[in-house]
Amino acid sequence: MTGRSPASKSGRREARERALALLYEVDTKGSTIDEVLAALPVPPDRFATEVTEGVERERDTLDELIARYSRGWTLHRMPVLDRVVLRMGTFELLHRPDVPAGVAIAEAVELAKRFSTDDSGRFVNGVLAAIAAEVRPGQTRPRPTGR
Repeated sequence: MTGRSPASKSGRREARERALALLYEVDTKGSTIDEVLAALPVPPDRFATEVTEGVERERDTLDELIARYSRGWTLHRMPVLDRVVLRMGTFELLHRPDVPAGVAIAEAVELAKRFSTDDSGRFVNGVLAAIAAEVRPGQTRPRPTGR
């Protein structure tokens, strides 16, 4: 059995899924990430913790940016999972220069497609691509998504 580094593709994918679950719990229960993390029997890996804590810390800034680019949708009208995925993707675009823009967008789109509505992948892709054009101009465009 080989070990995976926390920075490996599948390791980060698993960490993002864990972060999504934790942030979903925060959003639906009205808890803080500190309360949710403290209740866990085993802490999540470092990347998941950094994303969850960063999303909570930067929530107002993330929400303002998401609201600017989510035409026709307020944050409160969005499915909770879409809102959480958009916050995670926006956090990575703003605060994780080690994650290429295309990767941050593709991973968020994949989470939305797997765990949210039929239209969520396209919606998340459009919003995050617009945000990336502002905050990371000139970086690789995300691959088109189909569903």
